[in-house]
Amino acid sequence: MAPSVMPPVAAVGRRAAEILDQVQQHPAHGRLLSSSMKYSSCWATFTGYPAISRWSLERDAGPLLTEALRVLALKAAVFELTGGDEQAAELLVPAPVDEMIHAVLAQFTLMTRMQADLGVVFPHATELEEFTYTRGCVTDAYYAAAGWGEQPLRYWLDSAEVTRRLGLLNSHYQGAGLGRDGRSHDFDFDRSEPVAAGISG
Repeated sequence: MAPSVMPPVAAVGRRAAEILDQVQQHPAHGRLLSSSMKYSSCWATFTGYPAISRWSLERDAGPLLTEALRVLALKAAVFELTGGDEQAAELLVPAPVDEMIHAVLAQFTLMTRMQADLGVVFPHATELEEFTYTRGCVTDAYYAAAGWGEQPLRYWLDSAEVTRRLGLLNSHYQGAGLGRDGRSHDFDFDRSEPVAAGISG
């Protein structure tokens, strides 16, 4: 697939700021915030939020949600200004922020209503995602152009740093009997005796 032509930085920043303002003024904004920060017991996170040092949902959910909504506004602006180019709109984003984006987009009914009311699309396609965010990329330029100030580096982690941290996390996961990124384990829940920590992959 040919590389997408990215729209001008100033235009994206200006439009993204407008979209974010519209989202914040929407009647369902408060519900979107509370729903997105509700951490369901059926969710599992091994590679996104935990890459944050001393991560705490209670402390970090609010700031992460702010960053997620900003990125969604940037993505919507790029999508609009490119005439619906999904590849262009799949901006590079650090893993912790991307995980909160997933939490926002999980509020499907609310987001569908907002899209219809605001006349915008919040694009997201898993098959187009790349986890190669590096400081100074076009995402950062668009963010600055929107006038949102400094990105909180606690969450805007370079991909190389995320990879390093995930390596450390996986050593802990394996010690607890979990496979790479928590994707597997050898626990047999039908056995009555304690299960020895072990992993198959």
